[in-house]
Amino acid sequence: MNVTILGNNSALPAHDRHPTAQFITLHTVDLLLDCGEGTQMQMARYGVKWRRLTHIFISHLHGDHYLGLPGLLNSMSLLGRTAPLTVAGPVALGELLALLKSMGGGHPYGYEVRFQLIDPARDLLLADTPEFSVEAFPVEHRIECYGFLVTQKSKGRKLLVEKAEAAGVPVSFYNRLKAGDDYVGEDGTVISGTDLTEDGPAPKRYAYCADTRYTESYLEVIRGADAIYHESTFLEEDAEKATQRFHSTARQAATIAQKAQAQRLLLGHYSSRYQEVHPFADEAAILFPEVTATVEGHVYEI
Repeated sequence: MNVTILGNNSALPAHDRHPTAQFITLHTVDLLLDCGEGTQMQMARYGVKWRRLTHIFISHLHGDHYLGLPGLLNSMSLLGRTAPLTVAGPVALGELLALLKSMGGGHPYGYEVRFQLIDPARDLLLADTPEFSVEAFPVEHRIECYGFLVTQKSKGRKLLVEKAEAAGVPVSFYNRLKAGDDYVGEDGTVISGTDLTEDGPAPKRYAYCADTRYTESYLEVIRGADAIYHESTFLEEDAEKATQRFHSTARQAATIAQKAQAQRLLLGHYSSRYQEVHPFADEAAILFPEVTATVEGHVYEI
């Protein structure tokens, strides 16, 4: 799983930093987390392609997290997209998509846009495919807002091809070996699937903690994540502002990563009041050394 940071500033673009958007690359599909103003231009700038994009997840309806969506949807249509696309977000986002459709004469795109409501009273599992799942979790912001836990699932056990060939197992049975089945030869000999395979890579879990003031309400959801992206709008000297504006400091983000026993912390959503981002990492590293202050255009392997 790779995460490309397309935008990591807060409400105002500044210092060559842009509103929030992240592109998640999996084995065969891609996802987009939030779509701030200028996202499609950032995609072009960093060579990010939309052809495998299947889902867009919008955390909340503050403009720096969704205003790039109408333009991106339209551009994909103009460039010939035909595959359906799922857009998940709060109920008001569905109303916006319906308005855009009506303003376009009822058929604004050359492909189907499916809206999926994020509803805390219902199942917060937004996507569940053989390759990945995405679960939403509420955070604490001025308005309804969600984080997302992206899990890239294991592809099963790893086949030891040379052993399988030596044992005379036909290629057509290889997937069943990876699924844990034993092979029975023509003479009735049973060959254990575990002898011809080994443990595959463990699932990868990436927690995207959207705009939120400090809260431990979602710790259990993100516990043990391979990486956490946590907003760090302010430095600790402005902790009071962070609380008043429903945002977090870099030190608070590090506290969450530490308590969640995460493997790695990525910081972002910087206030435009700060020109440099390295002080965010310096401040967080006091509590959580495995921290990175994200930079736009960089790709982070999970």
